[in-house]
Amino acid sequence: MLGTRKLVAPKAERRPHAITAHGHTRNDEYYWLQLSEAQRQAAEPDARTREVIHHLEAENHYCETVLAPVRTLRDELFLELRARIKEDDNSVPYRENGYWYHHRYEEGKEYPIHVRRKDEVGTAGADFLNENEMAEGKAYFDLGDFEVSPDNTIVAYSLDTVGRRQYELRFRDLTTGEELSDVIENTAGGAAWADDRTVFYSRMDETLRSHRIHRHELGTDPAMDVVVFEERDGAFNCDVYRSRSERYVIISTESHTCSEHWALPVDEPMGEFTLLLAREEEHEHTMMHTPGKWYIHTNWEALDFRLMECAEGMTADKRNWKEVVPHREDVLLEDVEVFRDHLVLTERHDGLAHLRVLRLSDGREHEIRFNDPAYICYVGTNPEWDTDMLRYGYMSLTTPSSVYEHDLNAKTDILLKQQEVVGTFRAGDYTSERIHVKARDGEMVPVSLVRHRNTPLGGRSPLLLYGYGSYGVSIEPTFSSARLSLLDRGFVFAIAHIRGGEELGREWYEDGKMEHKMNTFTDFIDCAEALVVQGYTDPERLYAYGGSAGGLLMGVVVNMRPELWHGIIAEVPFVDVVTTMLDESIPLTTGEFEEWGDPKEKEAYDRMLSYSPYDNVKDQAYPAMMVGTGFHDSQVQYWEPAKWVLRLRDHQQGPEPILLHANMEAGHGGATGRFEALKDVARNYAFLLWRAGSA
Repeated sequence: MLGTRKLVAPKAERRPHAITAHGHTRNDEYYWLQLSEAQRQAAEPDARTREVIHHLEAENHYCETVLAPVRTLRDELFLELRARIKEDDNSVPYRENGYWYHHRYEEGKEYPIHVRRKDEVGTAGADFLNENEMAEGKAYFDLGDFEVSPDNTIVAYSLDTVGRRQYELRFRDLTTGEELSDVIENTAGGAAWADDRTVFYSRMDETLRSHRIHRHELGTDPAMDVVVFEERDGAFNCDVYRSRSERYVIISTESHTCSEHWALPVDEPMGEFTLLLAREEEHEHTMMHTPGKWYIHTNWEALDFRLMECAEGMTADKRNWKEVVPHREDVLLEDVEVFRDHLVLTERHDGLAHLRVLRLSDGREHEIRFNDPAYICYVGTNPEWDTDMLRYGYMSLTTPSSVYEHDLNAKTDILLKQQEVVGTFRAGDYTSERIHVKARDGEMVPVSLVRHRNTPLGGRSPLLLYGYGSYGVSIEPTFSSARLSLLDRGFVFAIAHIRGGEELGREWYEDGKMEHKMNTFTDFIDCAEALVVQGYTDPERLYAYGGSAGGLLMGVVVNMRPELWHGIIAEVPFVDVVTTMLDESIPLTTGEFEEWGDPKEKEAYDRMLSYSPYDNVKDQAYPAMMVGTGFHDSQVQYWEPAKWVLRLRDHQQGPEPILLHANMEAGHGGATGRFEALKDVARNYAFLLWRAGSA
């Protein structure tokens, strides 16, 4: 394969390290690759840090050397991907508190520029946050969030320049452009204004769990900020935000299966937050305020959620709640947007999202309908409560991202913007479909597919199958201008909507977690086999891709059925499940027990051990693999994929290369910037096209 047999892959010294739990001992010979974040950011790295960095750099060199024959293709792909992007572009403005906000991109610039103008005819807009200027000289940059004070004079904004999701909160005077002296380190990125001088924000502990809510008064020393709420349960993360009614600051604290909310009137910033409803095991809910009442989106006695309401001051006793939208079997009430005279319900049935509008004044309702076989619709940016106009977004596998304005009374739509795909793109050149695959236990798993109309089937075309299947995340059939480069070269792209997601309701999620986790993996394999049987591809042309928990999916299915895949892409893969979940000092671990189980319990330990990719590597012929990681990743630490790749090579019985690319300047999301991130896409696509014989 392009001379890869003559190349020598990087090796690392095997150093015995015993990990014992429940009387069972595992040897992790590459455990020593683990560095703390302090070691990673040290100005003068110690000897082990230098050794680890040297190894990761060697992996990058090897990856580049193996892919050298497709270097020209990678460059072509990058230019092709970039050329489809409209470089000088503007978002659709939205109105909030007397101003219109939007962002624009300038030609050649990586990041957006945020603009606002007064809600007056003929008023010119003014730039107030230029991300390009803020990112200058930084290898990594992420603007977490921004919130403007109620009097429209100060913007609070947050920055991450490492990739660890630890944000610095700053403040800028919008009348003068001056940066205020208030700088708050180690926040979760969000902020909520009470009045014009008082802001609330969340701080992280050493495991990057958002555990405290602080109050800050402009002009005071952040070291003196008061803690107004502390979450002591390691399974919970807390957040703070201002209600859309503009009446309350709300603290939300949540685990994977439980939630709790506290509220403070905005005109009492020095007061104490009031508990709206005490947490209850397995009770997930969201509180939404509207003048005079609270709406509660809840799974109380409703597996797929329902909507309740109650008067202000009455939330603490569920006997005061009145049902507004009942629970319905096979319909997941996914989200609710509250307006003065309307409720907009995001519901999911048959695996697809639907938007239903309920008018409060007379109880009439209607649905916003869509025709594509596989699509995504979602409520967009609607910061104001007192309106009869809804912003929503729509796209499908063949339709670019579109922003609509819907008149909630007249039931009419206006297309405000559809993302332009520069070049020769025509939606009619592509076709999408949705099929259902019978899993081994009889469940029907949806699969969304897209291809160029000229792409032949009958097993003659390469196919890339994507999957995730965790945390109840529904993987949507979105449009991608970058993906056109694969479709135009004859690839079929498919999404397996496997259990562990929430596409078919809450039970679909529950049936793919904890003791049912194996369903996630077997569903993906069953979908792959069905696509072969039905003539969409064959095993010599079948590829799989997943990231994060989807990278775990890749690790399991390649261990279980290595011969089924001609190539695997695993981005930031969560593959060392047992070791990570045993180490509560690692970010996110304690909060993950409700998703995977607590390995301190033997049953959970044995279950996770049965599928953990790193622990189940064995002597067999693995397909070619492209694995990606970020050195500063706080969600899946870099050493998991680094160790996994080494162990895979130790057991590889076939000739195919197993590659690792480590971005030394990034975290979980990879490179930032709209162009820089395309280099990773181009590398992965070149890998696929090379494997498919199209390079």
